[in-house]
Amino acid sequence: MRAAPALAVLVLAAGCAGPQSLVPGQSTAAEVQAAMGAPTHRRERPDGETWLYYPSQPFGRKVFVARLAPDGRLRALEQRLSEEYVAKLVPNHSRKEDVLDLFGPPYEALTFPRMQRETWSWHMRQSANEPVGLHVQMSADGVVREIYLLDENRRSDRKDFK
Repeated sequence: MRAAPALAVLVLAAGCAGPQSLVPGQSTAAEVQAAMGAPTHRRERPDGETWLYYPSQPFGRKVFVARLAPDGRLRALEQRLSEEYVAKLVPNHSRKEDVLDLFGPPYEALTFPRMQRETWSWHMRQSANEPVGLHVQMSADGVVREIYLLDENRRSDRKDFK
């Protein structure tokens, strides 16, 4: 029975070091990684910033990006899977690199050779907290062609699912 109190203390202590403990302009890269863990992806920006990607796919439905200044201090911690960031993609203009910048690597990538399309997907929530799938289709030349937000709500009381 001694393990239960020790486990509770450990869980509470782990909860203290999270994204909420990070302060833009003050927190260092080491503090970001102590709070968030190792990033799954890293991008070096032309302006000297380093972006660290922290997805919580599929169930967390978030991708946090820690933007580090050239001096290694946190500039911002942004939750990128939102309508605000999806709106930055422009069909027939945005490129694969733009998608990687915004969201990091996809949760799922599918190739459709006959359509000459590649689709990258993430799980997110819309502003009404509704679960949706974000699907970005790109042509073989790396240009974003279509962007879909598809309802993932599987409630049994909906007529279209009966």
